[in-house]
Amino acid sequence: MSAAAVEPVKAGDVAELAFAAKRAGRKLASLSASDKDQILSRIAASLERHVAEVLRANEEDAAEARVAVDRGEMSKALYQRLLLSPEKLQGMIDGVRAVAKLDDPAGKMLQRTLLDDGLILEKVSVPLGLLAIIFEARPDAITQISALAIKSGNAVILKGGREVERTMAAVLVAIHEALRGSGLVDEAAVSGVYGRAPVEALLKLSGTIDLVIPRGSNALVQHIQNNTDIPVLGHADGVCHVYIDAAADLDMAIAIAVDSKVQYPAVCNAAETILVHRAIAEAALPALADALEAKQVKIRGDGRTRGFLSGHAVDLVGDDEWHTEYSDLVVAVRVVDDLDEALDHIERYGSHHTDSIVTEDADAARRFLDEVDSANVLHNCSTRFSDGFRYGFGSEVGISTSKLHARGPVGLEGLVTYKYRLLGHGQVVKDYAGKPARPFKHLKL
Repeated sequence: MSAAAVEPVKAGDVAELAFAAKRAGRKLASLSASDKDQILSRIAASLERHVAEVLRANEEDAAEARVAVDRGEMSKALYQRLLLSPEKLQGMIDGVRAVAKLDDPAGKMLQRTLLDDGLILEKVSVPLGLLAIIFEARPDAITQISALAIKSGNAVILKGGREVERTMAAVLVAIHEALRGSGLVDEAAVSGVYGRAPVEALLKLSGTIDLVIPRGSNALVQHIQNNTDIPVLGHADGVCHVYIDAAADLDMAIAIAVDSKVQYPAVCNAAETILVHRAIAEAALPALADALEAKQVKIRGDGRTRGFLSGHAVDLVGDDEWHTEYSDLVVAVRVVDDLDEALDHIERYGSHHTDSIVTEDADAARRFLDEVDSANVLHNCSTRFSDGFRYGFGSEVGISTSKLHARGPVGLEGLVTYKYRLLGHGQVVKDYAGKPARPFKHLKL
């Protein structure tokens, strides 16, 4: 398929495509770590050969997206996520190679138990199976997730939003070329579907697809969570906080708050709310406001914040607005009386994604790290660090706020489960039941 001619996939064809991906996944799951690394190396090299085509396809997607932004049909934040530069594309390629250097999470012997002589129980890590990734914009999601899926032995079906379809098609041309050239696995192991119909069709394949990973807006994630019986990994919101404590180093606090908001405001780990202890509010808030406004950040705040910033244009935040994910150069600021009020605010309005405290008080830091119930809790550093690549996972398929299976940035370890293998020599249960019953040894090996 060429990037210029993206053909929608009919809903009736999605099941067959998924079955083909599942079959290819079985072969992929049986490959050695070196085979999978060879495939990833081929993908990186193929992407380098197709740089011009991928950038051209992205330019076409971007041109159409700009019209949608002008019409008010697409947010500027989503548009920014869509854009590819040569440097960003090279980063995507480097990310594929980085995944190849990671340890293979599948096929690991997690535990061996001698139940009885000649009867051994093994617990082994295995791929999840078939992943369905439904995402908006984010061209980097295509290579990140494909690389992680291959390394962990999972097949994957990608469904990008309309705004990124040409880019996705161009990237998949390069990936499929590499898969064919490897001779190790069918190209169906990494598949793409296009058009509107496939989303609902994918969500109905609970017997075939093992995990759905949405990456996009709150509306997208909630729609998927509410319309499938397939397990869903991800997060609906990214309402992240920076709490500046009374014992904070002020220069450090301002640098962290600005980086958390400004470094990439459209992503889910950007700070949306800054909480400031009242004891330092008089000194901290004007300096913080100056630093944020120098980066074109619009400040919103509670009544006390506006009082300290009477010389600044600060809109009032209503009590029902503190949960807002702006995904833009907008931040909410609130003055709190103490650490307890900060903890209460984060629990009430946060999304359990990423929250950071800036303080030189070790006891306050310890309480924050222990009591904030988020997937990522940080001390004296920017919320933007909560990322699979920065954590050393090579890349990530997304950030999960769930407490089951995987939490936080989900890399390779989150894409495997385990199975039990019991190896015997003709044993039957009746010999271990009743009287006299043969005893189990249950020895860890």
